[in-house]
Amino acid sequence: MDFSLPESARAVRDGIGEICARYDMDYWQRCEAEKRWPEEVWEELAKGGWLGLAVPEEYGGGGQGLLELTVATETLSAGGSAGGSAFTYVLTPGFGALTLTRHGSEWQRREILPRLAAGTMETCFALTEPDAGSNALAISTSARRDGDDFLIKGQKIWITGVQRAEWMLLVTRTIPAAEARPRTNGLTVFLVNVPEAVAAGTLSYQAIPKMGANTTPSNMVFLDDVRVPADRVVGRVDQGAAVLWDILNPERILLGASSVGGAEVALRVACDYARERVVFGRPIGANQAVAFPLAQVKAKIELARLMLYKAAWLFDNREPCGTEANIGKLTAAQAAWEAADQAFQVHGGMAYSLEYPVARLLTDARIGKVAPVTEELLLNYLATQVLGLPRGF
Repeated sequence: MDFSLPESARAVRDGIGEICARYDMDYWQRCEAEKRWPEEVWEELAKGGWLGLAVPEEYGGGGQGLLELTVATETLSAGGSAGGSAFTYVLTPGFGALTLTRHGSEWQRREILPRLAAGTMETCFALTEPDAGSNALAISTSARRDGDDFLIKGQKIWITGVQRAEWMLLVTRTIPAAEARPRTNGLTVFLVNVPEAVAAGTLSYQAIPKMGANTTPSNMVFLDDVRVPADRVVGRVDQGAAVLWDILNPERILLGASSVGGAEVALRVACDYARERVVFGRPIGANQAVAFPLAQVKAKIELARLMLYKAAWLFDNREPCGTEANIGKLTAAQAAWEAADQAFQVHGGMAYSLEYPVARLLTDARIGKVAPVTEELLLNYLATQVLGLPRGF
């Protein structure tokens, strides 16, 4: 068993780390306060070829796997952008690249992957619905045949980055949930050209006011008979569950990686303050009541990171990784929340001051405990699928 990172992953960590070093916490604070996309960082990532990390070499990318993408996401998050926002900047192109590389047609790969690698085009992912959040199989957005095309009708929520996306990976029902046998049957994943559908008046979106992660908007998306040619089906009609499960594990791993990076930021901020803040004649970090909780956080960060790396390695080697992805996501989100909460406690009343980044870190860390899947669903998976306990639903 070799637990050292491969050279490819170390190169990713070092290269993205160099970019992050040029942007301090104040930069990320301003982006959040101004609700502004970090264009400068995005351009540097594109120029350095980091956006095409997971795109195969034959399509102009780096040809790397989920492990390298995980390290990239964690590094960017730890650089200061933190969990709730960080995953978007690396996950947006990497997520689409992984999905299309494993499930897309040759036309889809040729059309999308080179531009993803170059940073000249973005994708977004649309699964969640107002009445079907954690229960993904209960989605009601439907796609029906109309000649050689499909017409898609429905509504999605919490869809990040629609404004910048050219293509949307959209999960639909081609067999209603009530009629599907088994329940996983009848899902179909489509590629929807967002500008094309907006111009046709069949797709619209509305940004959702949020308490954090405002460098990129999340949206309600409305689909009113969006016309999609049959060659834009990703995978097979009615067999989209295979694509979806393959999408969800990387999503959990990458969001877990962003939480690990966010935890590192919060721990760094807390330790800096604990070293500098002097009360009763000594730094507060000399008190075990301050130091020990921070040491506990560090231990949990390392454990979460180890499981996420294992999950990513399993995915890259086409081994089952659901258990590891769920454990990694669960523990990473918990570590991020504890790190941010301890940072808040260490700062005392000053945590409320926007002079410090603690409020942003706390808000971003909280996202990981509910998105893209709640802790309760992760625990339910472990209880039923790993421990063999009876289902509650």
